[in-house]
Amino acid sequence: MSLFRLKEKIIQGVFTVLAFSSLLFLVGIIFVLFKEGLPIFKDVKISDFLFGRFWYPTYEPPEFGVLPLIVGSFYVSLGAMFVCVPLGIGSALYINEMASYKQKAILKPLIEILASVPSIIYGFFAMAILAPFLQKTFNIPIGLCTLNASIILGVMATPTVCSLAEDALSYVPRSFREASFAVGATRWQTLIKVVIPAAGSGISTAVILGMSRAIGETMTVLMAAGGAAIIPTSIFDPVRPMTAAIAAEMGEAPVGGDHYHALFAIALALFLITFFFNILAEIISRRFRIKLGLSG
Repeated sequence: MSLFRLKEKIIQGVFTVLAFSSLLFLVGIIFVLFKEGLPIFKDVKISDFLFGRFWYPTYEPPEFGVLPLIVGSFYVSLGAMFVCVPLGIGSALYINEMASYKQKAILKPLIEILASVPSIIYGFFAMAILAPFLQKTFNIPIGLCTLNASIILGVMATPTVCSLAEDALSYVPRSFREASFAVGATRWQTLIKVVIPAAGSGISTAVILGMSRAIGETMTVLMAAGGAAIIPTSIFDPVRPMTAAIAAEMGEAPVGGDHYHALFAIALALFLITFFFNILAEIISRRFRIKLGLSG
């Protein structure tokens, strides 16, 4: 065997090991989540756990109803979508379709820099600046609430949505635009009826992955959402999302106790939710490709 062929085999083997090690780590994480999360259901019914309205794990007897945590997570994430989807997709459309080369060279890196800012910085900004502003503006008792967390999470998710949506728009063939202009369509009609539908797969995936980013964020919601394990009745109520509950309580939960296993069960539920969103993104992506005749 030649030296070149030997090097090729070694490189191939290294990449194979790395690929399967990633799969092994994923399987290990899933195994731990199930191993540590399922024991709670020996003492608590699944229905009581998922639909219970009270989360008092340190009471006697304890109550492990995670419905307030689940509802809080979805409220915050849904609110974040109302912020990041218009900002992200609007920015992507402007950068890809309207901005000059110099503007694109400046705007896209600036937006993506937001993704490199540590989440604790966003959380600190939400606590120190945004929360007092909301409290004063809306005359509410506390600024650490659903709206506060939603706004800051929306800003955090904007680079993800913008970057993925802009990439999807850039893959739309130039011939699509030229054909639309050739039949007399305006730039706006071409954008709405040709470019966006053609990039619909990537844009939909960007939105869903942005929501996954928002629902899985920990430090920011821990600092910005208020930390109250209640079912919110308005956007001004404080909430405690699932990630915040895990981060705040894991250090105080006795290892092997019901509280400990309940927190792992929350992590398992969060994993299944984000897994569902990833599957949904893939289904939507495939349907768009089939609709446009782009599937291979």
